[in-house]
Amino acid sequence: MLFSNSLRALVTACLCLGSSARFTYNETSFLLDGHPFQIIGGQMDPQRIPPPYWVQRLKMARAMGLNTIFSYVFWNEFEPSPGDWDFGDANNVALFIHLAQKEGLKVVLRPGPYVSGERDWGGFPAWLSQVPGLKVRENNDKFLHLSRRYINRLAEEVSHLQASRGGPILMVQLENEYGSFGKDKGYLAEMADILRANFEVFLYTTDIGDRMFLRGGTLPGVLAQTVGDPKTGFPARDEAITDKSMLGPHLASEYHVTWPDDWSSNSAHRKVQRGGMDSIVSDLRWILQAGNSFNIYMFHGGTNWGYDNGAVWASSRTRPVTTSYDYGAPLDESGRPTEMYHRIRRMIAKHLPESSIPPVPQLPEPVQTEEIDLKPSLALFDILPNRLVTDNADPVTMETLGQWQGFVLYQHNVTSGAHGALDVGDKPRDRIIVYQNGQRVGVIDGTYDTPTTVRLTLNEGDLLQLLVENLGRVDFGPGLKDQRKGIVGSVRVGRSMTLKGWSTYSLPLTKVPKALSSKNYADVLENSPPIFYTGYFRVLEHAKPGLGSDTFLTLNGGIKGQIWVNGINLGRYWTIGPQQSLYLPGCYIKPIGSVNDVVVLELEPRIEGPPRAKGIASRLWFNRPDPDRAERLVSAPMFEE
Repeated sequence: MLFSNSLRALVTACLCLGSSARFTYNETSFLLDGHPFQIIGGQMDPQRIPPPYWVQRLKMARAMGLNTIFSYVFWNEFEPSPGDWDFGDANNVALFIHLAQKEGLKVVLRPGPYVSGERDWGGFPAWLSQVPGLKVRENNDKFLHLSRRYINRLAEEVSHLQASRGGPILMVQLENEYGSFGKDKGYLAEMADILRANFEVFLYTTDIGDRMFLRGGTLPGVLAQTVGDPKTGFPARDEAITDKSMLGPHLASEYHVTWPDDWSSNSAHRKVQRGGMDSIVSDLRWILQAGNSFNIYMFHGGTNWGYDNGAVWASSRTRPVTTSYDYGAPLDESGRPTEMYHRIRRMIAKHLPESSIPPVPQLPEPVQTEEIDLKPSLALFDILPNRLVTDNADPVTMETLGQWQGFVLYQHNVTSGAHGALDVGDKPRDRIIVYQNGQRVGVIDGTYDTPTTVRLTLNEGDLLQLLVENLGRVDFGPGLKDQRKGIVGSVRVGRSMTLKGWSTYSLPLTKVPKALSSKNYADVLENSPPIFYTGYFRVLEHAKPGLGSDTFLTLNGGIKGQIWVNGINLGRYWTIGPQQSLYLPGCYIKPIGSVNDVVVLELEPRIEGPPRAKGIASRLWFNRPDPDRAERLVSAPMFEE
């Protein structure tokens, strides 16, 4: 849905109330209309936040003392399929930027095309992988053509919001930490030309504060900035770069408060402790006292809804990022201030004129819900006749099916007996649940240091099924270029038996299946295939609409899967943690007295009974042993009995 003419007229009219501003810089300072301007910034990305909450989040930023919002925007959300543009709802970034201005905030735009940001493939649309000859982040004609088309289309939405035209956009970032990936100055120059053809505000680069990364990721005529520790990054930039056209005031373009969480029994939730807060406040004070600028990454992290999370390839395994992008940020995932928020606010207040920071808005606390009874309503494999199917000698990838997220089921009818270890393609991409004659017999998981070996004895007439889940495309580090999901290569059992003849079913599951009904009932047997459970709840009488109905949905007895509420895919859950509850915004909940529908896709249903869901008022972070790596344990209670 494009930015409507009426809304564009409203924004334009509002901009006309003010005058255009000139944002420049000299050797030591940013200048707004010729006057020194310190960027006191924080990162939040509109596409991770429910649009009804944008204003509240922006008010909280202003109340902490921020004057600028830094925002990634995600190409894959704007153009989910080639030429299919969507700038409605959470993709209406023009409205977000306008609302930021209305709250007294400036904006720094970080449009990519590559953004990293723990987002699926760093914000690239997955369909790029299907363009023959295309190579991302290179001086490649096909990549540059599609990048130009994207930036041109984005600029149609937001270019009128530049400071030079009366809007709040101060500057635009070129690429994103390119020095960590390459050093192709021709590519950077082409990308700079694409941005300059659409934006007249100046460009800047951001790289790790190290000589090697800075020399790879910077470009003459573009202001160079650093991420990470400013006390080492600021001097590193000035030592590594001698071209004065790249030098100017210092900006800690990503001052990290901590780091994102990834799914693993061994990855605890990252939270800033008291001593860490002391260091953060001290660093930010040091930056301001020296007349420099910063961007707190993240000020507010938000949520990787549905299947939108990215992953990192590290230590020879895939490390998928959790649904929550809480990030240990000053403003938590639900938009509520933390202790760090208040400590940073007090420090900033001492740096600014008295009474220049508005008071912190009062917010209702999250609420709990009644316990939600769930019943098994539909087996995933029962919807296969309605799914896209292809027949090939060897399995085909998810992308070959024109699918970008979710699951793919590969099915083989055994024509000759075989025995031995199951070897699926070149590696698990990413999590494979193995079924023999409809019974789960093992899991091969790319998140493990050493994927589990599943041994099979297949007889003629058996049915072998491999359900492959895409856990999120790599967004940073090795593996960024290879983004194929599903199965790449052949499937073997033992050393010599290659299985030929596969039916492939596309299961993106972006929406709840139409065949699903709470009136249905599905039998759950030992080691059953995935089951859809259905249930409902009503908001308790004391809850207020919107923020006053926020809750955290927890699932007792579930192993792994997805949760939808009122048709909205909240994201993944996984018993291993560290995330043990999903943020459910009150703006997605129906008013008091109305029924809210809950659908749970449990990938490993338990014969002991259905999982039990409940909304709780304070979220849970902890880890559990992985039931697929050891003897399955009875889950600890996630809420009081």
